[in-house]
Amino acid sequence: MADLKPLPSFWAPRLRSLLRIVAALLFMQHGSQKLLAVPSSQPLDPVPLFSLMGLAGVLELFGGLLLLVGLFTRTVAFVLAGEMAVAYFLRHAPQGFWPLLNRGELAALYCFMFLYFASAGGGPWSIDSLWLRSEEPARDSGAA
Repeated sequence: MADLKPLPSFWAPRLRSLLRIVAALLFMQHGSQKLLAVPSSQPLDPVPLFSLMGLAGVLELFGGLLLLVGLFTRTVAFVLAGEMAVAYFLRHAPQGFWPLLNRGELAALYCFMFLYFASAGGGPWSIDSLWLRSEEPARDSGAA
């Protein structure tokens, strides 16, 4: 049993990175659909850029891109969690209480997933992690 203990501690941060990457790729599709009308199963017009939906598209596409590479993960994730909370309460909650029935389950799930990333960070496979590792020797040499 003792042999199994290191395995979760090894994989947990890497799986957090994988979750961040997959969530970002899926989230970016919502932004690209709003801004570029791609992907779409039927012809759509992009939303006006200077509207709430346009702002949401910019946050989703470019915020998703920052999350994908793990740059400013905590800050971006916090902003995106706020966006999803606003989207839920403006668009979905007025349709009814239950997220499954008001079609707000994705907004709720993204909101809490982004809150998790805002708290836990993006994991080892991120630009943020590379920056922290590159700053460690400078901190050590400054303290000596």
